[in-house]
Amino acid sequence: MNDANFVYLTRERLLELEKELKELKTNGRKEIAQKIAEARSHGDLSENAEYDAAKEEQGLHELRIHKLESILARVRLIDPSQFPPDEVHILSKVKIKNIKTNKIFDYTLVSPEEADFQSGKISVTSPVGQGLLGSKPGDKVTVKAPAGVMEFEILSLE
Repeated sequence: MNDANFVYLTRERLLELEKELKELKTNGRKEIAQKIAEARSHGDLSENAEYDAAKEEQGLHELRIHKLESILARVRLIDPSQFPPDEVHILSKVKIKNIKTNKIFDYTLVSPEEADFQSGKISVTSPVGQGLLGSKPGDKVTVKAPAGVMEFEILSLE
């Protein structure tokens, strides 16, 4: 398996995904089976919208289970102590300033599977994430993003 197929996660995220998978396989499947049985009891399945909806939900549920199993099969845990403390890397908490707008942003660089822009977690594979990797406080980086070219200054790093 080449490196591109690995999914890099923190221990916390790994535990969250394992818990979600267990829940989906046990209670989730049981609940959907009950919905299908309930809908089936209403008679003719060819014109039963409730049955169709339950079967659709079952398909989406099984798709999520398959996706989680695929991710978990390829997990590599990230140990932040393996990285230099003065360089931006995955799991770094970085404060940056957009040089053009003077706006300051706080981001944590994470794997694509953990990215959540609303929480300030950006993927290391995103244009900004890629541009920040390897930089140090005081560095200025240029990022080519879909919105155009942006310049940032690295203010601090945790």
